[in-house]
Amino acid sequence: MLKIYGVYKSRATRILWLMEELGTPFELVPVLQAYKLKDPMAPDARLNTRSPEFLAVNPMGSIPTIDDDGLVLNESLAQTIYVAKKSGGPLAPKDAAEDALMLQWTLFGATSIETEALKISMANGEGRLASEAGQAEAKVVARILARPFGVLEKHFATHDYAVGDRFTVADINLGEMVRYAQAYQPLFDAHPKTAAWLTRIQSRPGFRAMWEKRLAEVE
Repeated sequence: MLKIYGVYKSRATRILWLMEELGTPFELVPVLQAYKLKDPMAPDARLNTRSPEFLAVNPMGSIPTIDDDGLVLNESLAQTIYVAKKSGGPLAPKDAAEDALMLQWTLFGATSIETEALKISMANGEGRLASEAGQAEAKVVARILARPFGVLEKHFATHDYAVGDRFTVADINLGEMVRYAQAYQPLFDAHPKTAAWLTRIQSRPGFRAMWEKRLAEVE
């Protein structure tokens, strides 16, 4: 059985959403981010990203990590693509061309969207987005994201999904990176087709099931 190390309130949402879509059983090993603990090295500390037991699995100390019968993968985007392709079906690429396109959209999100979008997510999580300074910060980030969001907008003007006109692992990967900017509504108001796509994929039962578990998670 696939083993997933991590918690829902982390990048593990990518692989956990995929598992909901696949309906495949898995074992979740809760590993908390060390920065969330007062003393992650305390004898009674929860298993976390600095725990020796976890570092033996992933020396980088990052979550999620998966172990599929001895194959250990530490990068979340590689995990989703691997599991989708191994499982097959409509979430996976049907041929080499789709495989390349799914990888391209995934890497596009990772290189052109995620880093900046995370700034909005962090500002919102820290409560700064509600302030004038936070809004000014988000506005600057939105200007940087305007170009890659423009690429998405052009694509979703003629396509309902990222690849193959069906929901795939590429939508999960890309959608989870775009979601980081979701708290800044003006960016999505300026890109309505992209906003509609994000609403479409987040309306799926798989996403809703994953998100409910994330909201219910006790840290």
